[in-house]
Amino acid sequence: MIPVASLAGSGASAGSEVFDALPASFKGEPIAQPSKVLAKDGSTIATFYSENRQPVELKDISKIMQKAIVSIEDERFYEHNGVDIRGIARAAVNNFTSSSQQGASTLTQQYVNNLIVNADVVNGVDRSEMTVSGSKDIADKAREAKLAVSIEKKMTKDEILEGYLNLVLFSGRNYGIQAAAQRFYSVDAKDLNLQQSAMLAGMVQLPNAYNPEKSPERSLKRRNTVLAAMLRTGAIDKAEYDKAAKSKLALKPHQVKSGCIAADSGAFFCDYVTRLITTDKAYGKTKKDRENLLYRGGLTIQTTLDLRLQQEAEKQSKRIIPADDKSNIGASIVTVEPGTGNILAMGQNKTYGPTDKDKGPVTMINFAVEKALGGAGGFQGGSTMKPYTTMAWLESGHNMWDRISAPNKKNYPESFKWKASCLARGYATSGGGAEGWSPANAVKGYPSSMSVDYGLFNSVNTATITEASKLDLCDISKATERLGLLDYDNYTDFKTGEKTTTAQPISPANPSFVIGSARITPLAQATAFAALANDGEFCENRALTSVTDAKGTEYKVKPVECRQEVSPQVVADMNGTMKKIASQKVAKGSIGYPIAGKTGTNNGANSTWFVGYTTGMTSAAWVGRYDKQSNLETMDKEIAGVTRRWTDSGTWASPLWTNYMKQVGELYPAKKFGNAKSAPKAPPKEDKKDSSNDSKSSDESKSAKDSSKDSSKDKPSNKPKNSTAPKEVKIPKSENKEKGKDKGSSKQNSGSSKAPTPPKKSD
Repeated sequence: MIPVASLAGSGASAGSEVFDALPASFKGEPIAQPSKVLAKDGSTIATFYSENRQPVELKDISKIMQKAIVSIEDERFYEHNGVDIRGIARAAVNNFTSSSQQGASTLTQQYVNNLIVNADVVNGVDRSEMTVSGSKDIADKAREAKLAVSIEKKMTKDEILEGYLNLVLFSGRNYGIQAAAQRFYSVDAKDLNLQQSAMLAGMVQLPNAYNPEKSPERSLKRRNTVLAAMLRTGAIDKAEYDKAAKSKLALKPHQVKSGCIAADSGAFFCDYVTRLITTDKAYGKTKKDRENLLYRGGLTIQTTLDLRLQQEAEKQSKRIIPADDKSNIGASIVTVEPGTGNILAMGQNKTYGPTDKDKGPVTMINFAVEKALGGAGGFQGGSTMKPYTTMAWLESGHNMWDRISAPNKKNYPESFKWKASCLARGYATSGGGAEGWSPANAVKGYPSSMSVDYGLFNSVNTATITEASKLDLCDISKATERLGLLDYDNYTDFKTGEKTTTAQPISPANPSFVIGSARITPLAQATAFAALANDGEFCENRALTSVTDAKGTEYKVKPVECRQEVSPQVVADMNGTMKKIASQKVAKGSIGYPIAGKTGTNNGANSTWFVGYTTGMTSAAWVGRYDKQSNLETMDKEIAGVTRRWTDSGTWASPLWTNYMKQVGELYPAKKFGNAKSAPKAPPKEDKKDSSNDSKSSDESKSAKDSSKDSSKDKPSNKPKNSTAPKEVKIPKSENKEKGKDKGSSKQNSGSSKAPTPPKKSD
């Protein structure tokens, strides 16, 4: 009877064998559910969906809503077995005798149709080929009918009704009753009243036509039609009908936007997380599979982000350089937790969103990470790279109190061979032709001989370069590699010479890398310095702590991965100097707990840094140009309302870090750092008559004296005039010229000096 009635209504002839030959089941696919990215405290950062759906059990859907949908869509739902013969006959008579068309699909058949459409979407079927309402032929209807009968044998009426109410489209990309209740009334499905239920039940026939925001009058009329159906079927009485029919729509809309662009905080971090998912084969063989999982798989993505730190990072970044500042300068601060590698914050001054040229207050470029993960591709590290030479110096058996030659300017002819045992020739050259390489200091006035401690504290370029000239450059580059740094200007394996598609470790072939010519990311530098905050234990950074899909399947995420890369004593010796840099030069006594760090400015000052740390958190503050990296354009223009002739790390990066730490530094306890080794005491003075036995002056004695001094007093005599310290919290309103400007550079304002070959951006 079923196929005959169905087909006769369309004027076709067929036997029952047609129906019998149709499949009674099909391969269903998971129902799309939104994925959520959660912060460390469990709060939602962003939601992702192709279909906004929040499945709920039938007991969590109000009884009146259940009655409303049955009354208007299938009043004999509890009487038929999947196909309503009486309804088919009624529709057939109407369609033969009237110009209007009636459908006869039961709720079960509609449920089946929605399941088929869902499977088509998951399997990438072109929409023009889907069997959606209005495009079904006789075979489609017959197949739908048989599947409905089959499903009625396997599922209870309540299970079918629950499945239908969770699957059906209500408007736009809002599917299921819970999402619809939230979207139009800001309530849960269990709390829907009579008039709200009638309005939503009326929408499913034509979701766009009956959208109450777009067509309120039509929606109201349709709602009252549903109320009349409910009265006719006995779902409500006359008094309930009269009261509900007189009520207004009374919408309280709330829209859950999809994607990172809707995040209130942490949008750039959110973007980073989604790229981690969509580039990792653990989440699917192809990128399309991985995106499908993100937008349809109901993932719960638990992250490391601490919203307290994140919100402050964004606030301070925007405060130091406003997002809409005409200079278009970028400001960023990223925080990593020592001992875990967890990324706690990733804030910047720009607003997340698409723009035509990624310029202005809105951009999708994440300053903290590499291009493959949505970033700018790193920035020249400047003098923040100098500690790696100090590390190699100490690891080779030297000391912080050792004295070295450090004139204002040094010349290394092209013939000078820098030891580099890992290179094919065993050495590197300075390049520069006949003139060679002549690096100089950013300012004059430092003594020509100094301790390593003094050189690092004052960020003296020639001091670091002298140390490097006495070491194996490969030991220095390996120090950076051990702590996770890559050079995003280098896509050649320096050992084999082969081109690669991914960034490589910093090459020792260019001696200028020791003062910061390599392009590194703020996230990588924060991760590396976290090892200095953690007694030399390096931990890979990570953003994800768990990922689970709607079925409860857990996906593998990077665990906490730590390894001892530097000896605690080497770290303690370095921190002896880095503590003074942070407390005396940067925070200037305004922070009471133990801090350490290193400033950095590249040549041209288009990349300025302060990477500071406590034992509880390490943060890289970066301020510079992200849109004109190839052009070493200086910052001596109006920025944040002030025109400056002198720009370095003390102008914005150091105040950014200081202001941020004043607000959040105590959230992660800061313990004392290890004790640095003390310089040996000077030998006792000998009588004059015995002085001839000692034919040389004692370097050790000089070292001891130099090291015992308060380094903050060891300033160059001809420091820049009118130097002013950056004011607390407030953005500097006057010229800021940092004493002892630390522009690590291959040129270093040296006039005719040339960078090493092959040429790299000046640092």
